[in-house]
Amino acid sequence: MKVFLTGATGFVGHHVARALAAEGAQLRLLVRKSSNLANLEGIAGDTHVGDLSQPETLKPALAGCDAVVHVAADYRLWIPDPAAMYRANVDGTRELLRMAREAQVPRVVYTSSVATMHFRTDGIVINEDTPVSLADMVGHYKRSKFLAEQEAIAAAQAGQQVMILNPTSPIGTNDSKPTPTGRIILDFLNGKFPAYMDTGLNLVDVAEVAQAHVAALTKGQAGRRYILGGENLTLKQILDKMAAITGIPSPTVKIPFVVAATYAFFEEWITGRIRGKEPRATLEEVRMGRKKMFASSARAQQELGFRIAPVYPAMRSAIEWFRAHGYAPPAS
Repeated sequence: MKVFLTGATGFVGHHVARALAAEGAQLRLLVRKSSNLANLEGIAGDTHVGDLSQPETLKPALAGCDAVVHVAADYRLWIPDPAAMYRANVDGTRELLRMAREAQVPRVVYTSSVATMHFRTDGIVINEDTPVSLADMVGHYKRSKFLAEQEAIAAAQAGQQVMILNPTSPIGTNDSKPTPTGRIILDFLNGKFPAYMDTGLNLVDVAEVAQAHVAALTKGQAGRRYILGGENLTLKQILDKMAAITGIPSPTVKIPFVVAATYAFFEEWITGRIRGKEPRATLEEVRMGRKKMFASSARAQQELGFRIAPVYPAMRSAIEWFRAHGYAPPAS
């Protein structure tokens, strides 16, 4: 099977590339001119230079492909120019789907996000059928991913074989950027987590997410959304698990929403708007934190054979990788 894979230099995409290669897929990997190719080391495949914000640059890579796996996205919770995020995430997805149809590529797997779901403040576990609308989306990243997902759903309703995967918060090795979830781990390792909010996440082993992408190519149903999750954990439980792994004390002070929001407001204005740097916290993150992002992966288990694995080994691997690559001090 010849697969055109976007996002292969990123965290999730790198693991998807390895999983596809292990199954014998012939890979055509999208890279940008500015991409760091370190994550592609040891992965057999041809590279194609292009950019989601310039969709026509992708067209030549689709010729002769049996499938497209579209993992790439502009994933930032702070962005000076939100229009760029919509061009990449929404317009780029729409145009890639169109070109895949024109090139007669039989199947497309689109990597969305659990961020497109409607979570609750009471921690009730949601699934793919929980009602949601654009009005429920907080911030440009969530809105852009929701709109991109709607493009994928519309394409499937029109007859295109498009499967939609919704990973929760993946953790594991090679989170080089790092992702917002990776930054939680790094802040903890670097002693920058003195307090915590009453929030929650679903953490998932990135290796299991990658295997689900492989399964979706043959088992996924067009137009279906599949949540790919692991353990539902409060932020305090996540910090306690990292404390057990590292010996670093877990914070005991819980801060109220208003304090976190005030800090984020000044971080955005002073660090973001005045100094032109990425703030350590944003209002978008704090607003998202008011809801516990607890989700069920039952559909993916039943239809894709997805495995819900304990998150502890992936968390340990992520910590060891960050330390080995100089992101955090070595274990004492």
